[in-house]
Amino acid sequence: MIRLDNVTKRFAGGQEALSGLSLTVDKGEMVFVTGHSGAGKSTLLRLIALIDRPTSGDVIVDSQNTRDVKRRRIPAYRRQIGMVFQDHKLLYDRPVFDNVALPLIIAGLGQRDAGRRVRAALDQVGLLKKEKQNPQTLSAGEQQRVGIARAIVTRPKLLIADEPTGNLDPDLSLEVMRIFRRFNEVGVTVLIASHDISLIDRLGCRRIALEEGRLQVEDDTWQ
Repeated sequence: MIRLDNVTKRFAGGQEALSGLSLTVDKGEMVFVTGHSGAGKSTLLRLIALIDRPTSGDVIVDSQNTRDVKRRRIPAYRRQIGMVFQDHKLLYDRPVFDNVALPLIIAGLGQRDAGRRVRAALDQVGLLKKEKQNPQTLSAGEQQRVGIARAIVTRPKLLIADEPTGNLDPDLSLEVMRIFRRFNEVGVTVLIASHDISLIDRLGCRRIALEEGRLQVEDDTWQ
């Protein structure tokens, strides 16, 4: 599903966020990317989502090399990817329903089909009864679940999350991770950047560790 071949990402000033990174995530896997702040976790996810492009090397997602994706085709490329962020990135001037519906509106889906999908996504994260509420009235864990519903409403093949539990307490963090696990169990490939090793250990998934933009260890012995 995801393959990086000798990928380097260099920013202005010469700083390398990733250096010669090669790794593979198979279709249907749930994998965690770990490492200290600045290790390259977020940069890796940004390259996969085509928010950034590599300085050198190849990023291949679902058999498509991101180098070949023209600027005008980036929105269509991103429809196969659900993205979840630590800070939710919700629109606080719109209710929960509209926040989740946004990707479908952008994609031009009809109102009736969009409504069905939004309510199905909210049901999956346990927020169907709160579709009319403003996100600001929700708890931090509920806001994160709205973000997850928005990420999966397009029925993506790949779900990526950048520190999705960074602002949550341990119980809420486990609840959010179990939601990701449920999507993985129905075939969605899941890649999560997280520094919470104790939480990752409880889930028994493969872990990829980065250090200064390089692959430190690739561990599949957690089962």
